[in-house]
Amino acid sequence: MKIDAGQLAPIDERVAAPSGARVARASSGFTLWFTGLSGAGKTTLSQRMADEMHARGRKCEVLDGDVVRTHLSKGLGFSKEDRDTNIRRIGWVCQLLARNDIVAIAAAISPYRQVRDEVRAMHHGNFVEVYVNCPVSVLAERDVKGLYKRAMAGELQNFTGVSDPYEPPPSPEVIVDSDRESVCECVAKIMAALLNRGLLE
Repeated sequence: MKIDAGQLAPIDERVAAPSGARVARASSGFTLWFTGLSGAGKTTLSQRMADEMHARGRKCEVLDGDVVRTHLSKGLGFSKEDRDTNIRRIGWVCQLLARNDIVAIAAAISPYRQVRDEVRAMHHGNFVEVYVNCPVSVLAERDVKGLYKRAMAGELQNFTGVSDPYEPPPSPEVIVDSDRESVCECVAKIMAALLNRGLLE
């Protein structure tokens, strides 16, 4: 059967959404980026947020800095160049996931402001930075591995917050104070920010 091209309706008329149906955004994915010193609570909060996303039926992946270093960034050291390369790799994977409607959650110290801003720019808006703030004195007290003590004694080099700088974000979307706020309080604050930005319903 021969079909005259003139008989074909414009595609938007033929596949128009039913009356009252909501039209989905180009992408419903986003990146939730936890930054802060070692032991501040990034991994704990990232896992709790992943639980929240799964409970809401959202596809979600967690990229933990320590885990990434054993796979994607295996072989990288702790020089500034290697740290930046590690963060760029995590950021690239996050934006790839986010643009495919997946919630990407990153938990990485990510100590340098410039490379964090580069990662933010990759996302074109669907990026939420969470600064997990905690004083070094508190972290040293709660550190079961004794890493802060060793770093303060000069036994560990390039240890962020002691022998290597950490540059706090000047204007993150969320700040949680893990020395004063419970995990539940921190999660509630982050969830409120996501809801307010229309990233969750």
